Amino acid sequence: MVFMSPAPRPDEDFTDRVRREWAETHPEVDTSPIEVMGRITRIGSQALQQLDRALDASGVSRAEFDVLCVLARSDRPLRASEVTAVTMLSGASTTKHVDRLGRLGLVERLPFERDGRVVLLHLTEAGRTLVDTEFPQRVERDRQFLEGLNEDECAVLAGLLRRIAANVESGRRP
Repeated sequence: MVFMSPAPRPDEDFTDRVRREWAETHPEVDTSPIEVMGRITRIGSQALQQLDRALDASGVSRAEFDVLCVLARSDRPLRASEVTAVTMLSGASTTKHVDRLGRLGLVERLPFERDGRVVLLHLTEAGRTLVDTEFPQRVERDRQFLEGLNEDECAVLAGLLRRIAANVESGRRP
């Protein structure tokens, strides 16, 4: 038997419908956290899908773009481990992405003068150009997502999300 939800209500979004469906199948579970976390997850997923589509023409993946952005924000070449820590990629993934970015001429490896075993990662001019082109477009897409919120509302929302991020990043688990 296939469960069919009633027609969506005009003022409902996807998260409202999900909560209503869970309330029908598990009425004993308080699904109120989905009001926030479900929306954060859905907004994040949709924003990342749009970023993936926007990056298609550049030939780099979102993870590779993240690596480029970390290097672009740094005032010095970075060790791969530093890039890994910021991007939350695994060490193996960082290596794989840097290898590909190197083949594309977007990143170069430099020797570390104090320790020959260490390699530093540096953004090439082509890598800098790609970031300088794509990053402002990403920020503009983000700005469009926030349309309809004024500056004060954005500040309040940012503060609340910062508190949630601190809970998540502290490793709090049920």
